[in-house]
Amino acid sequence: MTRVLILGGTSEARALARLLAAEPGVEAVSSLAGRVADPLLPPGRSRVGGFGGADGLAVWLGEERVDAVVDATHPFAARITASAAAASARAGVPLLVVRRPGWEPGAGDRWTGAASLEEAAGAVPGLGERVFLTTGRQGLAAFADLDRPWFLVRTVEPPGPPLPPRAAVLCERGPFTVEGERELMLRHRIDLLVTKDSGGAMTAAKLVAARALGLPVLMVRRPPLPEGVRTVPDAAAAAGWVLEAAAR
Repeated sequence: MTRVLILGGTSEARALARLLAAEPGVEAVSSLAGRVADPLLPPGRSRVGGFGGADGLAVWLGEERVDAVVDATHPFAARITASAAAASARAGVPLLVVRRPGWEPGAGDRWTGAASLEEAAGAVPGLGERVFLTTGRQGLAAFADLDRPWFLVRTVEPPGPPLPPRAAVLCERGPFTVEGERELMLRHRIDLLVTKDSGGAMTAAKLVAARALGLPVLMVRRPPLPEGVRTVPDAAAAAGWVLEAAAR
């Protein structure tokens, strides 16, 4: 029996858990950070909560006799990915990182890049006055000092303070439709979309809607991966890697 830890919380992680659940020689354990009150649980065994950093994860890998780790977390979960890389190296357990392809601008797009949320916040005043902010609830503090623009903040869970002083909060979970995103932007008179390069189809409709409306997009680039980690683009490739490891 090959035991695999899936660091999850994404659609790729759930898809990988489903694929491995059909393999009799593989036991997958899905780990979720616990930041969402009602997470979508994958099939098979799950655990919720942290490990206590890289040291705690390395100990857990040894105690649970884990044979492989698949990091299928969000592309912006840089701290978890760094801990996974360090812990896997200490425990001598192979690591694979699943990273869906990022979004690419197309004809008609008006994108401006930013290296961080803080850099994006600094660029907002020069780009728009009514901002659709879809960067997640944990990074909103970067925008809290902007008192002139108005923000429509969309998150899955209700965000805590600090928030921009002129903001309305919309709690919704994707996937979203192009028509729905277009109507939302028109209703709130949005003139700037701020988002992170999460990639994937679940939340890409806002980019299509912004293009159709001729709106600028402020795109926060992904953090770099730890040096030397192996990556694949999707759950199917990750399942193939796990099955190859099981065969060996």
